[in-house]
Amino acid sequence: MLRWAILGTGFISTTVVEAIEQSDGSRVEIVAGRNPERVAEFQRVYSIPRSCIGYHEAIADPAVDVIYVGTPNHEHHPLVIAAAEAGKAILSEKSLTTTMESAHALVDAVRDRVFFVEGLMYLAHPLYRALSRLLASDQIGRVTAVHARYAANITQLANPAGGGTIYNLGCYPASLLQFVIQTAYGDDAFAHRTMSAAGTLTPHGTVGSTTASVRFDNGVLASLSSSDDYGMAHAFSVLTTLGELRIETNPWLPIPGENLITWTPYDGEPERIGIGDEHDAFYHQIGVVERALAAGDTEAPRPSPRLDDSLEIMEFLTNWERCCLN
Repeated sequence: MLRWAILGTGFISTTVVEAIEQSDGSRVEIVAGRNPERVAEFQRVYSIPRSCIGYHEAIADPAVDVIYVGTPNHEHHPLVIAAAEAGKAILSEKSLTTTMESAHALVDAVRDRVFFVEGLMYLAHPLYRALSRLLASDQIGRVTAVHARYAANITQLANPAGGGTIYNLGCYPASLLQFVIQTAYGDDAFAHRTMSAAGTLTPHGTVGSTTASVRFDNGVLASLSSSDDYGMAHAFSVLTTLGELRIETNPWLPIPGENLITWTPYDGEPERIGIGDEHDAFYHQIGVVERALAAGDTEAPRPSPRLDDSLEIMEFLTNWERCCLN
């Protein structure tokens, strides 16, 4: 039974606690936050045995096995580093951080020392094992292009220190693009690319809406759009030499029930591929942590992001932001 400390009392922490409650292999031991009233209410709603104000008491607690970092992304790296120094396993929300300097500091702190996985929870869902099999099959041909869009009306909810839509939402299509390119062409292919991008700026000076165009050295083209000004809207498709793969349901919020991929060959009828599962992606993410720790691993297996995947995604996000701001 893994005992978890929850750092942060926002919406995403409630979703993770509900996923932990569904698992037979985990339980929440303590919740920590800065606002005493919110911490007390969170503890009461989820019947959590203990709570504390501030984070370091929970990180140091000997009764805790796993730290969940659900704070805003610009606060991730100091908390992850503290958890690693305490010898705790760590699940930390996306985006990894907001700068490459802090991302490298985070990864250096956890590598080969403790288990760590970035909370790109959707990749833990069975939908992405199914997509991986399709990408590896002869049925669909060679990947030639990827088009993705993710928009949600969250500007009023987003913390300006978090870096804007690229880090709030763009991390989802960027990480899925990375997974597709790696699966189709190998782990090294994603790093070899050129990018251009344009975007609008918020009053805080962060990127509010943006589109990036990418050309990989192997000839694959990609376009990614992200906005936290409107929505919700999502789209993800992979063009190949033989047809198009399209994820019809929300690629980044796989649901309990049936998630749908459509394969449309250029010379045939569309084929609907349903991937059914009774649980959501957050539940499967908790399972990834449990299995990895049982095996003594310090990283999650693919499709979930490995450490170097998280670094590579961060480099992509920071390049995307730089293209918009320059």
